[in-house]
Amino acid sequence: MASAPRRGLGQTSITKGCLYLLVASVGLSLFFLMSKDEMRFEIAKVVAATGQSIWLDFKIWQLVTSPFLEVEFVALIFQGFMLWMFVPALERWWGLKRFLKFAAYTSVIGVVVGTLAIVLIPSMHNSSPITGLDPLIYASIVAYGTLFANEQVQFFGVLPITGRQLTIGISGFMLLFVIIGQSWGEGAANVSAMLTAWLLTNGKWTPKIWLLKRKQKRIRAHLKVVTDKDDPKGKGPTYLN
Repeated sequence: MASAPRRGLGQTSITKGCLYLLVASVGLSLFFLMSKDEMRFEIAKVVAATGQSIWLDFKIWQLVTSPFLEVEFVALIFQGFMLWMFVPALERWWGLKRFLKFAAYTSVIGVVVGTLAIVLIPSMHNSSPITGLDPLIYASIVAYGTLFANEQVQFFGVLPITGRQLTIGISGFMLLFVIIGQSWGEGAANVSAMLTAWLLTNGKWTPKIWLLKRKQKRIRAHLKVVTDKDDPKGKGPTYLN
């Protein structure tokens, strides 16, 4: 496995997987933002996940499409910057296939939990959308802080901090904005994605390990201890069957 990237934040170049995500997100989002109100409404109705559309209308495909639609231009710039300059470090460490799985897990779980929170919180409106790649971005920050906790990062080439400090700082700012804006659905989406990222990167809780443990459990269920039948007292050697 390659060594952790020792470079400042903002000094990396984009990788293939991040480029795929960036092109899909920017393309759909800019088309949405430049469209007229009627067209925006039609796009959102098909693409954007809400509590109503997911849990009452069962538009399950929106779990996949909604992360690629960002309805705020400033948020789109932030997501694009992070995909270009920061997130590629993870793809270089994991490889394209594992990175795309990570992106899929965190993005979909973010939409599921975010829309569910909208349905369950009485003050939220069911038509509030959970869109954009923010869950993936914050999840990537947590993954970086877990994998490269003690790596020195030059934050925009100015502030030297560790990967763990970067994670704590940006996570704190995210939670502060959620509380101030009372955007509980977005907060739930981001926090659930961040927890998923931590589970996937701490080395203890991964889908592959879960499947392996289940397989071992099934195998053990067919095993039993038997004794040598030729021993009348049952004190002979034992075998696993």
